[in-house]
Amino acid sequence: MGAKEGFLQFKRETPVSRKPVERVGDYKEIYQPMSEESLNHQAARCMDCGVPFCHSGCPLGNVIPEFNDAVYEKDWKGAIEILRSTNNFPEFTGRICPAPCEASCVLGINKDPVAIELIEKTIAEKAYELGLITPKIPESRTGKKVAVIGSGPAGLAAADQLNQAGHEVTVFEKDAKPGGLLRYGIPDFKLEKWVIDRRIELMVEEGVIFSCKTDVGFNIKAENILANFDAVVLATGAAQPRALNIPGNDLKGVHFAMDFLGKQNQVIAGEIDENPISAKDKHVIVIGGGDTGSDCIGTSNRHGAKSITQLELLPKPPKQRTDENPWPEWPMTLKTSSSHEEGADRMFSILTKEFIGNDKGEVTGLSLADIEWKSVDGKMTFEELPGTQRTIPCDLAFLAIGYLGPSQNGLLEAFGVKRMENTLPKSKGYKSSAPKVFLAGDMRRGQSLVVWAISEGREAAVAVNEYLGGQADLPKKDESFFHVLDEFESLD
Repeated sequence: MGAKEGFLQFKRETPVSRKPVERVGDYKEIYQPMSEESLNHQAARCMDCGVPFCHSGCPLGNVIPEFNDAVYEKDWKGAIEILRSTNNFPEFTGRICPAPCEASCVLGINKDPVAIELIEKTIAEKAYELGLITPKIPESRTGKKVAVIGSGPAGLAAADQLNQAGHEVTVFEKDAKPGGLLRYGIPDFKLEKWVIDRRIELMVEEGVIFSCKTDVGFNIKAENILANFDAVVLATGAAQPRALNIPGNDLKGVHFAMDFLGKQNQVIAGEIDENPISAKDKHVIVIGGGDTGSDCIGTSNRHGAKSITQLELLPKPPKQRTDENPWPEWPMTLKTSSSHEEGADRMFSILTKEFIGNDKGEVTGLSLADIEWKSVDGKMTFEELPGTQRTIPCDLAFLAIGYLGPSQNGLLEAFGVKRMENTLPKSKGYKSSAPKVFLAGDMRRGQSLVVWAISEGREAAVAVNEYLGGQADLPKKDESFFHVLDEFESLD
């Protein structure tokens, strides 16, 4: 531990962002770099506590106190080695992770938690700058071939691990470039795509083969994949969006969020000339209060929307933890994103009832009502408040209310993978119900975080490597800490 009382000497600091009026004019990342001195102070705030709950908060099991100490000592080589041992892509998670590790930070009991995400991003960028991240080409090959279907964070992590184990890995991607929702979902103002390109170039140098514009099941058959590869990893995500089943949901101007966000990323990348969905001079309604809804707000502001309103079914969270939401639970507090800062009205406890349209079949308004939440027999339910129904202007609506599971495009069936009643594929661990077919990421576990997808890809790679009889010992997530937690929670 570097600074014995750093958490008492220094306050939490995070990067300063460009002013909203400036940044809505482009799609560049919004945060400005921090000085090394400021970062050193942030690393010094880590207490090196006896039971580092940040480990349990991180799905990857990142060894956080150790890399914080390395940053404090300005040992960038040691820091990236520690971080890379558990996280394939810290340059991604350091930008877009909601940082469950910070929610679990022991310092967060009565102070602001350590700025772990900032430190993680800086370690990655400093390592690239100093030439500490270079291609690691396997010394030998096993002769086994693995197909990874899908190049999102789960597929990339699985491919990276399996390639390092010496297997020949081919990643099949239906879109023009690899990255999945990292590239075609997350806006550039949160993750510029050169960050992805830099990592893909590295993986190619290390021997990973990428086959883009290859839609498995269409321009290449599943049976051909099964015949030519020793194992298959399906990692195409949970791409089936949840619909809003209210009258008028088929009107022109009502869209799923990703139809809007993905096209905008294609525009920025030069793949298409313009976004077919424009928010310019329109009254925009975003239904859903999560990160995807926030991304729609930021993108609509950059289009020049006339107004933006975000609707949330749930009640407005408190600004700070309540007694019912103690540390180290995930803080159910009000989150204000950079997109909210750029301008949007937020409404909570709102029931959407009907989209209103004109004679041309275009949406012109949304009928809604206030609701009141209450507990009935221990379960939360709501009722509509009489006299609150009204209609607000709506020229464009984005549905950002989550995903149900893998796409219903026949891919699972083509590989002989059975589904459960909730549409997720049947699996035993990471092994599917079909021979030599494995699952990873949101496709296996349902909609989740990028950091969970990377963890899934790593663990699926372990299962595939064992199945292939690989000699390399791929690292597994250290579960010992979680056993300690179980014992701790069992104490009276």
